[in-house]
Amino acid sequence: MSTRLTTVLNTQSDESTVNNGVVRGDRKALSIKLSEALADSYMLNIKTQIVHWNISGPLFHAVHQLTEEQYQDINEAIDIIAERIRAIGFLAPATLGQLRHYSSIKDAEDDLGAIDMVKDLVEANELISKNLRFAVEAAEIAKDVSTADLLTSRIGQHEKFAWMLRSLIS
Repeated sequence: MSTRLTTVLNTQSDESTVNNGVVRGDRKALSIKLSEALADSYMLNIKTQIVHWNISGPLFHAVHQLTEEQYQDINEAIDIIAERIRAIGFLAPATLGQLRHYSSIKDAEDDLGAIDMVKDLVEANELISKNLRFAVEAAEIAKDVSTADLLTSRIGQHEKFAWMLRSLIS
């Protein structure tokens, strides 16, 4: 993590005033995992909207409708995840640079065809599902059942999104 980002997370949080039964060090580690989940969600949201806007061909209508439902769901989750970071006493990533730093989801290649666009979304949803499992482990270690529940629910959503998208192109 960059020195500047570490400084922002350490100096502008209200971590010392949170007394929710989770050990401070565990909350800090969990805030990093939540920041990764938030950044991955942001990047997937953008990627999903881009497919929604740019899809064409025989799959247009089905993909257009499905991606709209998905980016709306992800957008709501972004707010919930960011608020959870705040609830445990830390600041959510606040710049595009921070979001890029935390995210494992990368931009798609330019000029993908419809099938490849959908495949890219399937892969991104599966990657988020895998990453969220590590975040759930951190929440369980910290005995933060609220965060574990939130993240477990998101795993189910992303697995469902991947399944629905995969079904369109199989």
